[in-house]
Amino acid sequence: MTPENGWHIDLLGVAALVGGFPIEIVLALIGIVVPIIAFLWEFVFVGRKELGYRVQMDTPVTGEIESVFPGVLPQLRPEHDGVSPPLKDLSVVLVRIENSGATPIDTHDYQAPEAGRVGLHLNFPQRRVIGMAVTELSDPGLADSLDRDSGIAVREDTVGHIGAIDLPRVPLNRADHYKILAILQRSEGAGEYPAPVLRGGIKGGRIIETQSRTGISRVIVALVAFLVAVIVVQLVVSAVEPDPTPLDCAAGKLTLVGSSAFEPVIRDAAATYGKRCTGAEFAFGFEGTERGLDRLAEEGKADHDLLAISDGPKGDGYQPLLDRPLALSLFTVIVHKDVGITGLTVAQIQDLYQGRITNWRELGGPDLAVVLVNRIPGSGTRNTLERRVLGGPQPDRPHVSCVAIKDSLPPAAKYCDVQVTKDMQKAVSDIPGAIGYSEFSEAVKSGAKTLAIGGVTADRDAAVNRTYPFWGVEYAYSYGELPGDSLGASFLHFLTDLTGKDVLREHGNEPCGELPDRGRCLPTS
Repeated sequence: MTPENGWHIDLLGVAALVGGFPIEIVLALIGIVVPIIAFLWEFVFVGRKELGYRVQMDTPVTGEIESVFPGVLPQLRPEHDGVSPPLKDLSVVLVRIENSGATPIDTHDYQAPEAGRVGLHLNFPQRRVIGMAVTELSDPGLADSLDRDSGIAVREDTVGHIGAIDLPRVPLNRADHYKILAILQRSEGAGEYPAPVLRGGIKGGRIIETQSRTGISRVIVALVAFLVAVIVVQLVVSAVEPDPTPLDCAAGKLTLVGSSAFEPVIRDAAATYGKRCTGAEFAFGFEGTERGLDRLAEEGKADHDLLAISDGPKGDGYQPLLDRPLALSLFTVIVHKDVGITGLTVAQIQDLYQGRITNWRELGGPDLAVVLVNRIPGSGTRNTLERRVLGGPQPDRPHVSCVAIKDSLPPAAKYCDVQVTKDMQKAVSDIPGAIGYSEFSEAVKSGAKTLAIGGVTADRDAAVNRTYPFWGVEYAYSYGELPGDSLGASFLHFLTDLTGKDVLREHGNEPCGELPDRGRCLPTS
């Protein structure tokens, strides 16, 4: 079958084959389980009892063999009636026998007749043994198991042309070893000798040919290769499989209205949510707190996809609306650049907005008439100023448009009103002698000149510890309870408990859920 006919690996189909279970989890479980099984198999089940042997030398001897192992050969040279056989076509073999398992090997662990003393047979095909000696013991105590009375002996299978050394049942602790040195003579054949082989058995274990402990074992290489393959497959699956929709996302369209002071924050939060939850769509109508609450009160019963943002508590006139505290928000007093002062006391701000101070020279500034710029009644920012700084409402004044007076010098009136935050910032910037107020971070972005209050500059920490007075609480309002699976409920959860809190902080606000005194966010605070 060709690739065009479907002979390919469908990674998304693999996920379906596991019953919809996420394939990343399946691969992660495989990556954990397989090494554990390999470890248990190698070191607990199969390798728990393991006797290994290693041929460390198998060297043909030519010329003067006395120089190979000085002092050893006289011990190995067999004697029969004082006559030694001709020493030709010889080889010298050194075999290491060791406990390579995880547990000790005792005499009863050898699979051999209980009555006998022999436990193993070291065989040399096509060679006969003409001499042998034990040359190294890892523990001197092993000598008692390898002495002349232990059963160690040399013999030959003449039919099979196999020389053999019978080895006793030597008890070996973990990593114990001993070595056998043998002088061999060819009994059959030509060319290279077949490798020596250790014959016998271990109860509940095995006998294996080991290798030198240098480099990395093939088992480890295979295991690492397997784990690398698992990781590669995980990366491929992650690249091919589309990102799943987060469990706390919702689709639909949500309209957000209300406070113009908090508009930039909500717009940024909605953009962040939309990147994460692609099925969400947002519409905006920030024309001020009062207008937003009015719209929610009139349309919210029939439209659950509508939220209003307020710079403070809704008051008593909007009974069906439910509040969700979002954040402690920072506000500031702003002035025209020519006013020439850097700060005011709370009492001075109160005197200015009550009309008791009408010229900036009374406060150490230039001879310039004061022009009070206000948000229209019903503005959440205006209510916050009156509540937190002025200590009560301002005197009633007829409405005057700031646009209408900005080009008259001196201004025809000493006060004017604006609709939204950006109009406030523009009016204070355009009208000489003007003073107004704004959400702090947006005032800074607009380049407005901000004032310290009582010697304290606008700062989130200062507002949290109450040393800076001009702060408010931002609320989100819904008409009654929202359906749990609605976009409105999901977006509010995003703002109060998820990444949306980071957006609030980026704009200089402190999430209500992180305040030391969460009671600060209650509408009655």
